Amino acid sequence: MISGESVTTESSPRLLSHLGSTYYPLAMMGRLPFAMTVVGVLTLVVTVTGSFTDAGATSAVVGIGTAVAGPFLGMAADRFGQRVVLLASTLVHSLALVALTVLTYQHRPVGVLMAAAFVIGASAPQLAAMSRARLLSIINLKLPSHVRSRTLNRTMSVESMADELVFVFGPVAVGVLSVQIAPWAPLVVAAALTLVCVGGFALHPTASVVRRAEHSAPTGSLRDVLSAKILVLAAGMLSIGTFFGSMLTSLTSFMDDRGAGDSAGVVYGALGIGSAIFAIAVVLFPASFTLAARWIVFALVSLVSVVFLPTIHSVPAMVAVLVVLGIGLGPTLVTIFSLGSARAPMGRSATVMTILSSAVVVGQSLLTAVTGRVVDAFGTSVSMWFPIGSVVLMVLFGLWNARIEKGIRTAS
Repeated sequence: MISGESVTTESSPRLLSHLGSTYYPLAMMGRLPFAMTVVGVLTLVVTVTGSFTDAGATSAVVGIGTAVAGPFLGMAADRFGQRVVLLASTLVHSLALVALTVLTYQHRPVGVLMAAAFVIGASAPQLAAMSRARLLSIINLKLPSHVRSRTLNRTMSVESMADELVFVFGPVAVGVLSVQIAPWAPLVVAAALTLVCVGGFALHPTASVVRRAEHSAPTGSLRDVLSAKILVLAAGMLSIGTFFGSMLTSLTSFMDDRGAGDSAGVVYGALGIGSAIFAIAVVLFPASFTLAARWIVFALVSLVSVVFLPTIHSVPAMVAVLVVLGIGLGPTLVTIFSLGSARAPMGRSATVMTILSSAVVVGQSLLTAVTGRVVDAFGTSVSMWFPIGSVVLMVLFGLWNARIEKGIRTAS
C-alpha cells in the first residue's frame, strides 16, 4: 500500500534524472487531445448538422470505442512494449480525427460518422496510463528502496492532477478553438498534438526502461486484472467520468439559459481550482489516513456540495459550488489511481492503468449524450440530478472498496 509519508526534496531529483527534461512536457501536453475528443466531436457534429441527437450518439460512440479497445491496448503494451503500441495508435487516431472532420463537413450519414468516431475511440493513445506504468516501473527499477514509497505517492499525485486539469480544461480549449477559429479546429489541433506529443512520448528513451522493468519478473494473470479489487477501481473511475460528462452538459445548458452558453467552458474551469490544489496536497496526508478512507471522505465532500446544484440560480454561486466540488474530486481521482498502482499485478501495470483511464472517458461520453437528451426533453433543472447521481455512485463504490480493502488486509 502506498503511504502518505511527508514529502522530502530528496526523491524528486533522483526520479527526474532518469526522465530527462522533455518527459513531463510531452506527457502533459500529450494528454490534452484525449480530453478534447468527446466534446470536440459533439461540438463539431452539432454545429455542422444541427442535430443534438446525432451529435450525442456520435460522441458516445467515441467512448464505446475506448471501452472496447482501450484495455487491449494496455495488454498489448505490457506484452510488446509501449513504443510500438503508442506509435501505431498515434497514427491511426490522428487520421481518424481528420477523417471524421472531413466526413462531417461532407454531410455523410450519421452511421458513417459513428463508424469514424468508433475508430477514434478505439485508437485513442492511452498516454496517461502508459505514463503511470512507465513511472511506476522506473521508480521500482531505478530508485533506492527507501525513497520509492514517497516518490511514488508524489508522482501519482502529479499524474492525477494532470489528468484532472486536462479533463477540466480540455472542453475549455474546445470552446475557445471553436469560437475563435471554426468548429473543425479542435479535432484538427487534437490530431496535430497527438502526432507531435504522443509520438514524441512513444519515442522517449524511458520506453525502453519500462520494457525491461516489466519483464524482470513474472507477469500476473488476466484473472487478477479482472478481480474485484481492480473492478471496483474501474467502477469508481466510471462514476468520475459520468460526473464530468453530465456536469459539463448541464452547466452548458445552465449558462445558455442565462444567454451565456459560450462562457460555459470558462465557468467549468472553476472545477479545476480546488481540484488541482488538493490533488497535490494528497502527498501531505499522514499514512494513518488510508487510501480507502480518503476515497470515502473526499467523495462525501463532493456529495455535500453537489446536492446544491438544482437550487443554484446565479453564476457566482455555481462557481463556488464547482470549486468545492473540485476539492473532493481531485483527491478522489488521485486515490483511485494510487490504489491501481498498488494493486496492479506484476507486469500488468499498463493494462490496469489503461482500464482506469478508459473508464473515465467511457463515463464522460455516455453521460454527455444522455444528459444532452434530458436537457432537450426536460430542461436544466432535471439534468442537474445526473451529476448528483454520479457522486452518489462515487461514494457507494468507495464503501465497496473499503470492504474489499479490509478483506485484502485480513488475507495478508
